[in-house]
Amino acid sequence: MAGDPAPPTTSAGDLRRDLSGLDALELAGAARERSRLATVLGALWPKLLALALAVLVWQVVVWSGWKPDYLLPGPAAVARGMVDIVPTGEFASAVATTMRRAVTGFALAAVIGFVLGIAVSRIRVLRAALGSMITALQTMPSIAWFPLAILLYQLTEGAILFVVVLGAAPAIANGVIAGVDYVPPVLVRVGRNIGARGLGLYRYVVAPASLPSIVAGLKQGWAFAWRSLMAGELLVTIANRPALGELLDVYREQSDSLHLIAMMIVVLAVGLVIDALFGQVDAAIRRRWGMTGG
Repeated sequence: MAGDPAPPTTSAGDLRRDLSGLDALELAGAARERSRLATVLGALWPKLLALALAVLVWQVVVWSGWKPDYLLPGPAAVARGMVDIVPTGEFASAVATTMRRAVTGFALAAVIGFVLGIAVSRIRVLRAALGSMITALQTMPSIAWFPLAILLYQLTEGAILFVVVLGAAPAIANGVIAGVDYVPPVLVRVGRNIGARGLGLYRYVVAPASLPSIVAGLKQGWAFAWRSLMAGELLVTIANRPALGELLDVYREQSDSLHLIAMMIVVLAVGLVIDALFGQVDAAIRRRWGMTGG
């Protein structure tokens, strides 16, 4: 109709501008993908290099003839042995049992360590009474707790969890105490000036500022928990509940060094995976605080 407005027209310049904008978005996305890939490769290649060097040293020791092959097999033989045991149902059950114990023990240790650490950091009497005792408990070898644990709980899950908690909780508590102690006083004063008091001060000021030390304490606590758990499973055998530590002892009794070393590598791999997870948490905290490089 004569009164209708003319349809809008798009000039060649507008079209080129829109296309260039789309190209820029696509290039930016590709650059982000390349940056992410470069970051992953940059974090991965040192670990792969260290692994290759360790395997090379292992193979050189085997070639030297220091021990016969049936006592110290080479990497290739152990890899074949790992292929033999990993797909089995017994191995899957052992991994499930060990990880369940590890998660349960570490969770209990984290709760106890957090409560103890916060109490000691806030109450001077407790710090004077328990501060050095917590450090002494942390230095206590976990294996030394097992005679008492077996007397208290016999050969049960309780004996293993008892030692795991005692091994990990002091390290977590020390991490909490150190984190609270090293909070800059200026942050506490600022928090009080804006009205933060009591638990609010700890929630919004002290806890975020002490988070790096708390994560470090959790990481160290996991290391103690994992070591204590392996020692416990070597000493405490529960019927119809295969575990990684128990399989280590079984292969040792059978003089089966091939599968023994393969199982040791599995234990090491679990530790490396958990360490990598804590590393990701630590990296996220540093990024959040702007402590990573530009």
